[in-house]
Amino acid sequence: MSASAVFILDVKGKPLISRNYKGDIAMSEIEHFMPLLLQREEEGALAPLLSHGRVHFLWIKHSNLYLVATTLKNANASLVYSFLYKTVEVFSEYFKELEEESIRDNFVIVYELLDELMDFGFPQTTDSKILQEYITQQGNKLETGKSRVPPTVTNAVSWRSEGIKYKKNEVFIDVIESVNLLQRRPYACCPLYVHPQVNANGSVLLSEIVGTIKLKVFLSGMPELRLGLNDRVLFELTGRSKNKSVELEDVKFHQCVRLSRFDNDRTISFIPPDGDFELMSYRLSTQVKPLIWIESVIEKFSHSRVEIMVKAKGQFKKQSVANGVEISVPVPSDADSPRFKTSVGSAKYMPEKNVIIWSIKSFPGGKEYLMRAHFGLPSVEKEEVEGRPPIGVKFEIPYFTVSGIQVRYMKIIEKSGYQALPWVRYITQSGDYQLRTS
Repeated sequence: MSASAVFILDVKGKPLISRNYKGDIAMSEIEHFMPLLLQREEEGALAPLLSHGRVHFLWIKHSNLYLVATTLKNANASLVYSFLYKTVEVFSEYFKELEEESIRDNFVIVYELLDELMDFGFPQTTDSKILQEYITQQGNKLETGKSRVPPTVTNAVSWRSEGIKYKKNEVFIDVIESVNLLQRRPYACCPLYVHPQVNANGSVLLSEIVGTIKLKVFLSGMPELRLGLNDRVLFELTGRSKNKSVELEDVKFHQCVRLSRFDNDRTISFIPPDGDFELMSYRLSTQVKPLIWIESVIEKFSHSRVEIMVKAKGQFKKQSVANGVEISVPVPSDADSPRFKTSVGSAKYMPEKNVIIWSIKSFPGGKEYLMRAHFGLPSVEKEEVEGRPPIGVKFEIPYFTVSGIQVRYMKIIEKSGYQALPWVRYITQSGDYQLRTS
């Protein structure tokens, strides 16, 4: 079973709009939600599912709104939460920003969307591109006369309309990998250069790769696409060498992918939606060598000043270049009179965040750069109590993937037999990339 009703509440718990799908729960039950939430918050026992008598509240918070689903039965909680997050996504695409004001300004459209998103407590059409075909923000321009159900709603392929035509048929594929890394700072007694392998001094505590494959599709008709990757399981099934293959974990697909075929022979086969969409995501729990290795030395002179030296080294191949590198270095909250010296790029002190931002527009692989900062410091003791936040690093490296994943082929099959061009782009970027400073 799924939801009996869905409510959208303001930050004080007052209902802005609601939809009763099954009629088995009194709408007044929502009055118990906010007192229950506040009580659990005070007790330190706040949970995403709250119960009052026989009624269960499954809720999420977005901006200054609460989205709450109510149910009497033992509902499929993961389905309900997926629906609430999908509702946020659809509303955000319609109104750009989902907040109390956008709900109040668009009551009619919100009611229409709630009618189409769910029927008798079960999710129905949740694709915003399909919904936008027949629920528009220009309601006064709708023609009177015989209503017509959009064909995409009744199609076997509900995510793609029929009759799409392009003069030039193309597919753009973006393989984007984010590197999450937590690195321990080398001890002060160690030399400035630390070998990048994992060790007690300056070791990598956590590392993983989170990847997504996004497509931008401009294809006529109803094409079938087949995507081939250097998937290790596929290579094992076909007896190929496992060299240069990648073992993908936690793979999630768009609804258009034929999961049964993927389970059988690891073929990623699908009829794509038109335009932009995320085909799949994956994760690799693997030991990643830090792409930008950071070392920091902090010297404190009691009640007078603090001097910070940060060294950054690009540990990726020399022919690659990291763009838009930003190294965020924390400083004591009572620091003043900043002075900087950098071997490349520029440094800027941001007192509202208590950090130095060292910006490097272009950082080639194999290069090493240095930044020195000098601050006046009226009190060192205060900084010790506060502790030190980690150094953060942001970057983007085009034409490069850490995992070594490759698009081996993209086959495009359409009954008219037209020729189409697939384009592939690889990008590696920083995710949660941090260096502990203490």
